[in-house]
Amino acid sequence: MSFTDLKKIGDAQKKPAVVDVRSGDTVRVTQKIKEGEKFRSQVFEGVVIRTDRKDSHTARITVRKVASGVGVEKSFLIHNPLVEKIEIVHRAKVRRKNLSFLRERSGKSARLTNKAFDRVAVNALPVAETPANEASATETAPVAEEAKAE
Repeated sequence: MSFTDLKKIGDAQKKPAVVDVRSGDTVRVTQKIKEGEKFRSQVFEGVVIRTDRKDSHTARITVRKVASGVGVEKSFLIHNPLVEKIEIVHRAKVRRKNLSFLRERSGKSARLTNKAFDRVAVNALPVAETPANEASATETAPVAEEAKAE
């Protein structure tokens, strides 16, 4: 198998549109949890302390929050079908991709400086153009073939 074949397989697994999440963002991740035969939605809200491989089908974010005085980190695959929605709540000014220094900090020293951003525009998912273009191309192909036959 060549690299291009692997890339095509990986791209087929990607979601058509995802939110542009960056380090320092406070996000609310809604995830499907299976309990027995039933599914329920669980929300995890915290600060993104790490982003990995944003252009890949294995794109991952690590979200950290403090629950009952204990730091909890959870890693989410962005293109996982069980991750229903990622919503950006706040955006902070940071200068690095991995904010691991937040693990040792608590209280006021763990705060990040918020910066102004358009919450509605950031959380609006872009319309996936490729499936629409492929669908229109497949609809027009039989018409073009009929025109050639005449």
